[in-house]
Amino acid sequence: MTNDELLIDAFDRVRQGVGRVLDGLAPAAVTWRPDPAANSIGWLVWHIARVQDVQVAAIAATEQVWRSGGWADRLALPYEADASGYGQDAAEVGRFPAVDPTLLTGYLDAAHAATVAAITACQDADLARIVDHRFDPPVTLGVRLVSILADDLQHLGQAAYLRGMAERAGVA
Repeated sequence: MTNDELLIDAFDRVRQGVGRVLDGLAPAAVTWRPDPAANSIGWLVWHIARVQDVQVAAIAATEQVWRSGGWADRLALPYEADASGYGQDAAEVGRFPAVDPTLLTGYLDAAHAATVAAITACQDADLARIVDHRFDPPVTLGVRLVSILADDLQHLGQAAYLRGMAERAGVA
């Protein structure tokens, strides 16, 4: 297995996991939160896609599919145009609307396609390229991709857990 095959497989698992979380999800469960300070499934899935989209576009020097694919307009979220969820407080998370889960899946699929294209365009040596000098040591492309995966997988687990809670609460 090559490095790009390994990375693509890992990102595929995020996309597939999100698909399982959203499959057949009741509209009320998209915004359901077990308490006012918790994230919702919808917000978590949007954040997964946004983090991937924002960071991959930056390292690939491409436009975010959020803009180029019209996802910002389709989802019409009550946030600043460039918001990704990073640093949002509970009140902002609570403003996430009851969007159609297929829109969330569509956006993640578009971000995933851009991620696969960026990974496919890389050579193994590119993984050592510095993409962020703000840290000590500087962040390489390989480390950034693993960081995106770690964040996505953590939030996917949270969304899956919330789905189970929503089902037990009779919301999903």
